[in-house]
Amino acid sequence: MEAIKELSYALDTFYFLMSGALVMWMAAGFAMLEAGLVRSKNTAEILTKNIVLFAIASIMYLLVGYQIMYGDGISSVIPGLGFLIGDDNTVEAVLAGGDDAPYYSTLADFFFQVVFVATAMSIVSGAVAERMKLWAFLLFAVVMTGFIYPVQGYWKWGGGFLDELGFLDFAGSGVVHLAGAAAALAGVLLLGARKGKYGPNGEIHAIPGANLPLATLGTFILWLGWFGFNGGSELKVSDVAEANAVAMVFVNTNMAAAGGVVAALITARILFGKADLTMALNGALAGLVAITAEPLTPAPLLATAIGAVGGVLVVFSIITLDKLKIDDPVGAISVHGVVGMWGLIAVTLSNGDATLGAQLTGLGTIFAWVFGTSLVVWFVIKLIMGIRVSEEEEYEGVDIGECGLEAYPEFVGSRGAK
Repeated sequence: MEAIKELSYALDTFYFLMSGALVMWMAAGFAMLEAGLVRSKNTAEILTKNIVLFAIASIMYLLVGYQIMYGDGISSVIPGLGFLIGDDNTVEAVLAGGDDAPYYSTLADFFFQVVFVATAMSIVSGAVAERMKLWAFLLFAVVMTGFIYPVQGYWKWGGGFLDELGFLDFAGSGVVHLAGAAAALAGVLLLGARKGKYGPNGEIHAIPGANLPLATLGTFILWLGWFGFNGGSELKVSDVAEANAVAMVFVNTNMAAAGGVVAALITARILFGKADLTMALNGALAGLVAITAEPLTPAPLLATAIGAVGGVLVVFSIITLDKLKIDDPVGAISVHGVVGMWGLIAVTLSNGDATLGAQLTGLGTIFAWVFGTSLVVWFVIKLIMGIRVSEEEEYEGVDIGECGLEAYPEFVGSRGAK
């Protein structure tokens, strides 16, 4: 019997770690997607943001974030403040049996959770691309990953008041994606649009990305990583019921992405008369975000439909934000915010334990907390050091102004035209 417990513990820990590794690979997906959708003169800087934000998220979540999110709270609203991770499970505790016996390593849980934090922060980097100061962004990343994200995470996944209320969010349409989008929106509103994006009479000027093959590669990487994102959130795979549940999560995750691609492409064709690749890419991501709140209970056909609604929503959201002059170079606010809201509401379509009231309460709470605190933090950073590069640096490209190098140095010509 002890040998079975040890094998089960080892299998679930290994599954958890490999799922976390898949989610970590999503960092590469975000980096490639964003590098493909910005202009070549801003590529090195966006890549710098993506690798450094992952490092900052790892360090801040180790220092304080994990204990804020999963430590002993003062109340169901106010989390506690702890530091570092603590010791891992002992052999005796694992073999003790009973409902309280751990079935995977605490360190594996930390690793899985920390890559989720980095995902939320990655959402911000694309939305503020091409005109934000690098060090202002990194300073915000410290606060976001160490404090803002973990508090709302505690309210749901740490057993806080949203969890007690019955708010359901399986893998983070709200806790991760809506949170990242809310922080991004706050930054974008204070930052303003890129120069030349909007004309004086309300015209919208498209600013194409430099490398659509790279953006497509990034989307495929994110699609692959999402199997760890949603599949790993089942937390266990060592018995028949859990193994079947993981299989269902994988299938539903894939079908939602497929539905998102097709729906976004058709919507773009109807609206623009052309098959818009960038809308198809965002449609895939929208489908994935939409199913993340509940990838287990829908039938695969319903999962496809949930993703398809997300694909339609993301196209209209991107168009609407442009009309409102909210400049988001990669569509992150639409993909992760608007569709994240849809994903939370869609839980009620298949999970009998979900209520619309609880879902809307969770949605509103996460958005209000992250948007409000982020707006304050962005504003303080703006007062202290500024958040926007100079007009000259924006024209020349933030690669030169912020990083002192270019991603494509062999390209000759006016940097401002790239």
